[in-house]
Amino acid sequence: MKKIATAYVLTYTLLIISIWCGVAIGSVHIPIEVLWNQSVDETAANIFWKIRLPRVLLAGLVGASLAIAGAAFQGLLKNPLADPYTLGISSGASVGAVMTIFLNISIPVVGLYALPTFSMIGAIITMVIVMSFARVVDRSLKMETLILTGVIFSSFLGSLISLMIALSGEELRQVIGWLLGSVSMRGWPYVQMIIPFVIVGSLMLWTQRRELNVLLYGEERAKHLGVNVKKSKYLILVGGSMLTGAAVAVSGTIGFVGLVVPHMTRMIWGSDHRHLLPLSFFNGATLLIICDLVARTIILPRELPIGVITAFIGAPVFSYIFYKQRRGKGVRA
Repeated sequence: MKKIATAYVLTYTLLIISIWCGVAIGSVHIPIEVLWNQSVDETAANIFWKIRLPRVLLAGLVGASLAIAGAAFQGLLKNPLADPYTLGISSGASVGAVMTIFLNISIPVVGLYALPTFSMIGAIITMVIVMSFARVVDRSLKMETLILTGVIFSSFLGSLISLMIALSGEELRQVIGWLLGSVSMRGWPYVQMIIPFVIVGSLMLWTQRRELNVLLYGEERAKHLGVNVKKSKYLILVGGSMLTGAAVAVSGTIGFVGLVVPHMTRMIWGSDHRHLLPLSFFNGATLLIICDLVARTIILPRELPIGVITAFIGAPVFSYIFYKQRRGKGVRA
């Protein structure tokens, strides 16, 4: 119990520090006094409330969404290499988002939420196809089969995106901006856009925290222990795809967050999903806020896409996990 309490204290402390660093550090320094007295520096106050704070919050929400989705997928599939990126779900969400931009799709009823809605539809459809195809090829659903299936569908979906880019006119700049992955100049509307999906998707996964623990012992044993396996799978897949689709819709494709954060959290604090899910959620927020800070300050006055920074971190970790799995010493979900 003491270990878990320590985990939450450290997690919250790191998150608060990262949020303040994210809003304070940059080409313009933000003094802490602007939190309660905007007249101290009106320019800094405007930058804080209108640019920095929504950007940091958006980065945190995107990172949290991808991390908790990755933790749920890894638990469901009993595979530490499973995440929205490696399973091709991010690519499916990207196709949905890019198609919405390319075709200029708008739905009067949902208004602002048309983009995340189609992005989520793309994510869910891709997840169902990847899982179905992998199970047809290999009923045991081995790690290699899932990863290869994800790569196959990511390549196919990537070709669809390339086709839309080739046919794009005025939409090209917006499409490319989405694909590079960034939370720059998004503002409060995008924070408002993602929040409902983060809340609903996270709650869906949270309700399955005990079921995920039981599923670690296999589907047959879970059934004997009273778990409705089919319902649990449905809720986890839909909830994870919803979070991924919403994250991609507001920030573009940002890889490896859903892989690195749950894996490291599990290694340090254990695999009990009652704590793994919330800890991954907050650690994912912390990681992406820090990555965004690095992306916008490392080569001032220019800015790197945030996906570049996460790839630098994620690729070596992915390689390490894969190596340990192949050597038979991997950390199991």
